[in-house]
Amino acid sequence: MLLQNSGGFGLGVVGEVFGYDRSAVGLPRFDFAVAAPQPGLVRLDSGVVIAVEHGLERLESADLIHILAWEDFDVLPGEPLLAALRAAYDRGATIASHCTGAFVLAAAGLLDGRRATTHWSTADALASRFPAVTVDPDVLYVDEGRILTGAGTAAGVDLCLYLLRREFGAHAANAVARSMVVPPHRDGGQAQFIDSPLPEIGSSDRLGGVLAWMQANLHTDLTVQTLAARALMSPRSFARHFHAATGSTPRAWLLAQRVQAAEELLETGDLPVEEVARRVGFTTAAGLREQFVRRRGVPPRAYRRSFRAGPVAQVAATP
Repeated sequence: MLLQNSGGFGLGVVGEVFGYDRSAVGLPRFDFAVAAPQPGLVRLDSGVVIAVEHGLERLESADLIHILAWEDFDVLPGEPLLAALRAAYDRGATIASHCTGAFVLAAAGLLDGRRATTHWSTADALASRFPAVTVDPDVLYVDEGRILTGAGTAAGVDLCLYLLRREFGAHAANAVARSMVVPPHRDGGQAQFIDSPLPEIGSSDRLGGVLAWMQANLHTDLTVQTLAARALMSPRSFARHFHAATGSTPRAWLLAQRVQAAEELLETGDLPVEEVARRVGFTTAAGLREQFVRRRGVPPRAYRRSFRAGPVAQVAATP
């Protein structure tokens, strides 16, 4: 993890996901370290001062580097830091940024020709200063392979859990999410904020019950008409309130939940893909395969081979 006058929240998030040793329960263990361009006492934006042991030399052996919010984003980082990041990327490291940490990646040239995000309030500044970067101010995070960027504050949780899911599968990400008492997965394309009226009084409680019922009944044919009737709303009113509460349409939300449920079944059991598809609500294995490839980049059988539950190797990585 790389910081400089960074936010304490981001530091806590990355440390909770990658720094906490959960190997006793079969989850990945990381060789976690905090580094700064100038090691020693570093003041966070909250005023808290922490002692940082490592300098830029720690980046030379890191498999994963996570750049926290860069509060002085109006000032270009020093060339030693930029050169260290380029060298780390060239040798194969994955580099992720949180919030205004995207300005550091952009200054290093690592976002040129790529899509990226940052906190919505600084997105215009990022796009103006680095025109070679395609800035999307609306999403939670962007995956460009070995370069990932995340939006501000709580989106750091989503980005870290997404990285864990991408590299170690749904079982690991879901287990860590449960221990953190947070949702296990929010799609990167979800809006940073929902610019719409709040649901009417009482409707959010009804929606919460419907969402839980939907998750428990993914195998059934869940039409908007059926869901609206359960929420005691008209279909049009239900769709409007659903989007206001979740930032998504009922269909998109269902597809994401079904793919996530399929991940768990593929990792933890021996059910044929056809049966997995049926249990999570896809009428055919082809339907599951289409959505799986679109959302995860691989077909279900390839995902199972990669993430089948078993002994977890100790992995060294440095956020």
